[in-house]
Amino acid sequence: MSTLELLQHTDTVNELLARYGVKFGIYKNNTFKEQLFPFDAIPRIIGHDEFDYLERGLKQRVMALNLFLKDIYSKKQIVKDGVVPEDFIFASSGYMAECEDAMPPKGIYSHISGIDLVKGKDGSWYILEDNLRVPSGASYPMIARELCRRSSPDTFHDNRLEDNRNYAQLLRKTMDYVNAGGHTVILTPGRYNAAYFEHSYLAEQTGAHLANGSELIVEDDKLYYRAMDGKLERVGAVYRRISDEYLDPMNFNPESLIGIPHIYDVFKKGNVALLNAPGNGVADDKGIYYFVPKMIRYYLGEEPILSNAPTYLPFYEEDMNYVLEHFDDLVLKDVAEAGGYGVVFGNSMTAAQKEDFIALLKSEPRRFIAQEVIDFQDLDILEGGVAVPRKADLRAFVLMADEPMVWKSGLTRFSRNPDSFIVNSSQGGGFKDTWVLSQ
Repeated sequence: MSTLELLQHTDTVNELLARYGVKFGIYKNNTFKEQLFPFDAIPRIIGHDEFDYLERGLKQRVMALNLFLKDIYSKKQIVKDGVVPEDFIFASSGYMAECEDAMPPKGIYSHISGIDLVKGKDGSWYILEDNLRVPSGASYPMIARELCRRSSPDTFHDNRLEDNRNYAQLLRKTMDYVNAGGHTVILTPGRYNAAYFEHSYLAEQTGAHLANGSELIVEDDKLYYRAMDGKLERVGAVYRRISDEYLDPMNFNPESLIGIPHIYDVFKKGNVALLNAPGNGVADDKGIYYFVPKMIRYYLGEEPILSNAPTYLPFYEEDMNYVLEHFDDLVLKDVAEAGGYGVVFGNSMTAAQKEDFIALLKSEPRRFIAQEVIDFQDLDILEGGVAVPRKADLRAFVLMADEPMVWKSGLTRFSRNPDSFIVNSSQGGGFKDTWVLSQ
């Protein structure tokens, strides 16, 4: 496939992305830093049949995760049957006791799921992580594809690709499906959020209102949006881009200044849909990740189509012994961290660091998982006009309405460091368009 003309426009596309404010902000240690999210014009290409396989596996996984969330906040049958240990549920930082018996509209918990995968050099795909709280990233390949089409229309005329411009329609369908009556709102904490560009872009693309907490109000067990003329208009669905703990100061963190008082009470009464539902964090806890293949067998009676990376739980004595014996061959992850933080490679530590980490591991075994280091495929990126290989993953997006829908695209992230396996944008990575062949 010829992409030569498109590659000649790489600088132009990045200049346009900068002009449109396509940035990624990082707020850490009380400091906000905003940076461009570098785009590489060499696309990741996934064949039609290969994506069909991924699509089936992703749908299966998200269906099982939704059933798990429904179960864990009601009957907890999977715990009673001994499939998932009780300790792993109630010790999870993502488990929220306030969400017990709160059934979301249509019984859907994860409306937008971001599933991170890598392709091993053996040709197999592996799931690395499930993101079911507030997964971000769809807007970047959306706008990049639009700007690439504008810069090099012949590239997309000559190649038979799935059109990724339908993400907004899939998202709108998802929001409308669970809407409890009224407008749809995308709730943003404001421009200092890491993904503020995405909030505003998706609001524009879907026709939803972009609002912050001060523009929404609860009255008589219903949620309202304060329009520019001062009138209150009913809201039936909120695609919230605020973490659970800050969503409602009356029910969760009382110090939150960006949430809406009593919005969770409206949700519990079924008068507004929250996308994604509060409490989802218990299902994307990295410790719970270990049990997802078992969930698929338990809830669906099927064998998992897509595999987890080989994972060990130091919580179990057998796994702890394996981790200690093979420490240098493993990557260890803090289950409560995200964005590439809390990830350490055993072979990169000094003897003193290993000693300290192993002591921490033994004292807090529930806090960590260990995984085999998957030698996943490199993808070429342009660096100084030369193609060089870099590690890359794929965040696939699955949206849930009357059935799961997999977006025929995705966010391909790559490391800009030739020696790093960490591809997260918060760690300085860049992104690519993901081309899915239509035949």
